[in-house]
Amino acid sequence: MNFKTPQIHALAPLNWVDYELLDSGDGAKLERFGKYILVRPDKGILWRRTLAADIWKKADAEFVPTESGEGRWVRKREIPERWLVRYGRLAFWARLTPFRHTGIFPEQAAHWDWMIEKISLAKQPVSVLNLFAYTGIASLAAASAGASVTHVDASKPTIAWARENAAIAGLAERPIRWILDDAIKFARREGRRGKRYDGIIIDPPVFGRGPRGEVWRFSKSFPALLDACKNILSERPLFVVTTAYEVAESSLLLANLLADWLGSRGGNISAGELILLPKNGNRPLATSVYARWSREEAS
Repeated sequence: MNFKTPQIHALAPLNWVDYELLDSGDGAKLERFGKYILVRPDKGILWRRTLAADIWKKADAEFVPTESGEGRWVRKREIPERWLVRYGRLAFWARLTPFRHTGIFPEQAAHWDWMIEKISLAKQPVSVLNLFAYTGIASLAAASAGASVTHVDASKPTIAWARENAAIAGLAERPIRWILDDAIKFARREGRRGKRYDGIIIDPPVFGRGPRGEVWRFSKSFPALLDACKNILSERPLFVVTTAYEVAESSLLLANLLADWLGSRGGNISAGELILLPKNGNRPLATSVYARWSREEAS
């Protein structure tokens, strides 16, 4: 079966209750996580803000960049160390991290919904590998739909956070393996062991380090990881999901790499941007590029 030209989409999650993009502009975004309003910088936001300045000033906390290129949170009101956020049947903890993140990437909910549907409709047991799994919400989405999950991340504190999320979501007893390891090394070892997965999630950074100092650089390491993953995909796989943040490459780069890998298997690839739709209906915000392959018709 020949591979079709990838379908290009802009995907936006539609079912959030505990998250809203309220506005964006002038290098920042105004967001609600649960009951707390946050201002976070985003250098790609070059347009003007829509909401009045006094609305932005009412935020509970703002991440302020420093001259060193890092930054810090300025709390204007008391915010707990962590607070609960929900999406559908999933529940997880949000925190103000030193890197401006909250442990939640809201735009990824479009992938969560898609994977839950694929796993729920599959007429087979499903084993999922989640690489660069971070705080584990994609792992929880897959587990909630009935998959067994192998969750791999290079940060011990982040895996601890992910396990806390599993507990609060009522999924701690589901078949989830928690693995502290470098993604490429782990995938290569799984290939040698003969381990196979029906779904693979890959959400890498531009740059990072593994638990033993392994260096990850997207342009060099991402193709090497896909090469390692070729040996661990099952005979009748269900899906592969890839996402990339803060890279110069387009979604077609991801789609073309998936086509090199999976073209002989048929199926479908869709690619494009993950976006957030603001509450006021103005200026959708693109956050990342993605490509995903599925055995069935892409949704």
